[in-house]
Amino acid sequence: MTRISNKYGAVNLSQGFPDFKPPKEILNRLAEVTKEDFHQYSITWGSQNFREALAAKQSRFMGRKIDPDAEIVVTCGSTEAMMAAMMTVTNPGDKVIVFSPFYENYGADTILSGAEPIYVPLYPPEFNFNTDELEAAFKQNPKALILCNPSNPCGKVFTYDELKIIADMAEKYDTYVITDEVYEHIVYEPSKHVYFSSLPRMKERTISCSSLSKTYSITGWRLGYVIAPPEITETVKKVHDFLTVGAAAPLQEAAVVGLKFGDDYYKWLSDKYTAKRNLFLKGLDDLKIRHTVPEGAYYILLDISEFGYESDVKFCEDMAREVGVGAVPGSSFFKEDVNHLIRLHYAKKDDTLNEALNRLSSLRKKMLK
Repeated sequence: MTRISNKYGAVNLSQGFPDFKPPKEILNRLAEVTKEDFHQYSITWGSQNFREALAAKQSRFMGRKIDPDAEIVVTCGSTEAMMAAMMTVTNPGDKVIVFSPFYENYGADTILSGAEPIYVPLYPPEFNFNTDELEAAFKQNPKALILCNPSNPCGKVFTYDELKIIADMAEKYDTYVITDEVYEHIVYEPSKHVYFSSLPRMKERTISCSSLSKTYSITGWRLGYVIAPPEITETVKKVHDFLTVGAAAPLQEAAVVGLKFGDDYYKWLSDKYTAKRNLFLKGLDDLKIRHTVPEGAYYILLDISEFGYESDVKFCEDMAREVGVGAVPGSSFFKEDVNHLIRLHYAKKDDTLNEALNRLSSLRKKMLK
């Protein structure tokens, strides 16, 4: 959809990357690093400086002491982190629980690992799960469950009670939980992000995957990481070594300054995205376009039922061409037969969002069949 948006000059609200710059402190440090000696391989599982800074930052937020040498592997984005985690704990023929809707890599990662996904639906508009359906999936003896929290694409933030249900079942059925927490710092009040590994007895069976991409607006730097118990981390290191060898050494060094930001940065980030969400939701409400209300991350699902399209893919292609706004077909995120939803994101400058809303004002005129 990014290619299609570029083809038609559409405002690209499909692929989830910002059009504003990263923090100047990180960019300034990057300029310095280019003149220093960080141009060769770093330690394969992450430079010492980066891992120590990351351990200090995540220890503060996750509420426990993280060992930078025994519990962290730095990867090429959270995409590789998830793949390395999956290949570490699953063998061909194993099963993995995936909530639907899901970030599209999860099913593919499961299949590439030789495992079989078991999909458990999340029911809109709150995107809650049915406990009996979840336990039925656990009764199939899965090796792992993938938990995206806050969730892409639906913006759900799982409550403590929901996470406790998952944790109790993971313990009962001896299942690992692989978390994707890349939007950990983009959460809207009154929702609160709870790290799954902080739940009772879950540290030992949780593999936490995340990245710096969304928190510091550096999606192109591809700096991700896995945090896991030492015995799991040892295997993740080996898998990672054969996947990518290591993440970019100069970018790791430049990002250290961001990992050392104080709490004021994360408050600023939350306020920034809260304002963008409010701007975009109000614009959609003014246009009377039906949409979800995200509790976290920066995605909105639009309901396109009124437009009479049988294919959400065709709708997105036509919308990019006729209206000038790029979106992602919702069917790419659901195991169920869903073709009435499309995903947009609002990690953009206010001017970009206002231009998108201005173009969406012609949606019914140009798209109603």
